[in-house]
Amino acid sequence: MTSRGANALLSRAIRMETKLKSVLEASVLEIEDVSHQHAGHAAVKGSEGETHFNVRIVSPNFDGQNLVKRHRMVYDALADELQSGLHALSIVAKTPQEVAQNK
Repeated sequence: MTSRGANALLSRAIRMETKLKSVLEASVLEIEDVSHQHAGHAAVKGSEGETHFNVRIVSPNFDGQNLVKRHRMVYDALADELQSGLHALSIVAKTPQEVAQNK
């Protein structure tokens, strides 16, 4: 089996977690599959699910980056997923310092 074939056996959430932790060095990562809330939408029809996710990520790599750049970093890390059926992400992206200030 090719590595892509083996990769396809893992859930999208697990693949996303692996990529975000390694590429963005996430210290906090919460991934919630909310695809069921979008059943029947045009982008979901004919798919096998796992199309819509909420992502909360804390990464030191976001330091000095504005919100748009942070989101772009997440999208870049998940480019393969976006090309293979991931339709929508809701992203909360913070630095460790921002999280510590809000405690």
